[in-house]
Amino acid sequence: MNSTDPPPPPSGLFRTKTVEQSIQDTEEPDHALKKSLSAFDLIVYGVGVVIGTGIFVVTGTVAKEYAGPAVAVSFAVAALVCGLAALCYAEFASTVPVAGSAYTFAYASLGELPAWIIGWDLVLELALGAATVAGGWSQYMTALLGNIGVSVPEQLTHSGDDFGFDLLAALLVMVLTAVLIVGMKLSARVTSVVVSVKVTVVLLVIVAGAFYVTGDNYTPFVPPAEPVDAGTSGLMSPLAELLFGFTPSQFGVMGIFSAAAVVFFAFIGFDVVATAAEETKVPQRDLPRGIFGSLAICTLLYVAVSLVVTGMEKYSELEGDAPLANAFKSVGAPFFSGVISFGAAVGLTSVVMILLLGQTRVFFAMSRDGLLPRTFSRTHPTFGTPYRSTLLLGTLVALISGFFTVTELTEMVNIGTLFAFVVVALGIVLLRRSRPNLPRAFRTPWVPLLPLLSVLASFWLMLNLSVETWMRFAIWMALGVMIYALYGRNHSRVRRAAE
Repeated sequence: MNSTDPPPPPSGLFRTKTVEQSIQDTEEPDHALKKSLSAFDLIVYGVGVVIGTGIFVVTGTVAKEYAGPAVAVSFAVAALVCGLAALCYAEFASTVPVAGSAYTFAYASLGELPAWIIGWDLVLELALGAATVAGGWSQYMTALLGNIGVSVPEQLTHSGDDFGFDLLAALLVMVLTAVLIVGMKLSARVTSVVVSVKVTVVLLVIVAGAFYVTGDNYTPFVPPAEPVDAGTSGLMSPLAELLFGFTPSQFGVMGIFSAAAVVFFAFIGFDVVATAAEETKVPQRDLPRGIFGSLAICTLLYVAVSLVVTGMEKYSELEGDAPLANAFKSVGAPFFSGVISFGAAVGLTSVVMILLLGQTRVFFAMSRDGLLPRTFSRTHPTFGTPYRSTLLLGTLVALISGFFTVTELTEMVNIGTLFAFVVVALGIVLLRRSRPNLPRAFRTPWVPLLPLLSVLASFWLMLNLSVETWMRFAIWMALGVMIYALYGRNHSRVRRAAE
């Protein structure tokens, strides 16, 4: 056997799908995606999904409740955790340029059952995330329409006490679903326009806000630690408190890390870039550029905004719902409040689109492997997109966003993404051992040390999430294992080929 040949795959639940098999599947007629994306397109996608309302809301809220002006450090800590994961994602995405992101990477390194679990996690997390963001967009649009005298009936929103269907959210999802079906290049162009507007608004806010910064507002930069009210204990307390018995605190050094676990949500989405690997023209070169480029730009914007908002107004006086907009009101510049609302509404459009993109590509990859019905992996003869899975999932997300108000989703999305980070980092170590001579366009440095640091950092942030979140996550995963046992295991193409 040649040193570069793949070893015999394990059998049973941990059978792997070789890199060569995954790449070969991308050439199947009727199941191949069209390559049309460049490094610039990938960076735009990354910035488009990461920069959302979080930059206008999370910064001030976390500064007031957890870290004070040191929230800028919290963003840097969260970015460091993402950066460690990004190094692992870059190696996998450039080595296995196949749709599916963490699902595909797990299949190549950890085996079929772990791959199914992470794929199940990603599809549902991204779908519910898209539905929730669409609902937020609807709220912004309803407010903006009200400012110009257009009233949306309560029955077509979730604002009333009676049952309602959020029509604007559902329409947004269906329009974006149609854009994704028509083609990746069109969606990239739409995203480019939206991201240009969004980043322009953010830069305008940063530059304008800098003129209202007062140095005294940064004192103390790290407020002294304060114990958290005992009323926060129970299922809503961090799992780390239950395991290690420490008393959580606001502010101080531990407050910075608690804030990092919360603001981590603001970075979620850069890994969606990896789901577009199969549709990238030169994935070995452009995927690492797209991942690192989008993460670097978003980190700079987040840190800058957090420094501006805490410099404009004392952290203890920031408003929770719209801290950045209210900070401009407090310094006598209400015009920028409207600009911020407009930027948030426009920005959420790209977030919904890219979340839809990510979950359809993971679903497509699982379908192509037979773990879900194969019919959903057929691509459109003209557009080269997985139109059946896109239409199915887009319709489901539209219905969810229309009928339901999904609450308390932030932590669920956090734990799902951090779990994916852990799986990808472990996969790097295992694939280096099993396939040391596999050609790698990008190599994660200091293996196994850096991937293990990524695992520890991600797991530490997971421990800072509530006990209730962990319980929901466990139930979610158990349901996924049940579906795999009833359908996926028996229809797996890799299993059938090995028999």
